[in-house]
Amino acid sequence: MNPHPAQPVIDTHVLLRDGDKLLFSQRGGPYGHGRWHMPSGKLDQGETVRAGAARELMEETGVRVDPGRLRLVHVVHHRQSGSVERIGFFFEATEWTGDPVNREPAKCLALQWFSVHELPEDIIEYPREGLLGYLEGSGVLAEHGW
Repeated sequence: MNPHPAQPVIDTHVLLRDGDKLLFSQRGGPYGHGRWHMPSGKLDQGETVRAGAARELMEETGVRVDPGRLRLVHVVHHRQSGSVERIGFFFEATEWTGDPVNREPAKCLALQWFSVHELPEDIIEYPREGLLGYLEGSGVLAEHGW
């Protein structure tokens, strides 16, 4: 029996979709600086994954989404390092209120819509796994970095 059960960080990622366009965020912090990913963040203690995804989307973009309308489209089990594991839940949102604005300029350089047919070149690898799993329909789970 393993004496050290996994204690992964739980992340939520929102694929805000408008037709064939998805909203991306350009990282402003030290991790992945200047690279693209989807609105995302860590789950808070005592919060459901859908509620956490809706909260993070609101905090980062000002967009409100009903957590019950978020559709789980992919899960990524990511090994960040020898001591840090993450599980990312990727949700599609097609109904929301508000217009996306950069509400965290210290962490985000830009918000931009991209066509699913012309994705940005420099997407951070971990969220890219979830995005491609969603777009390619390659199943609901990816294991990355193992």
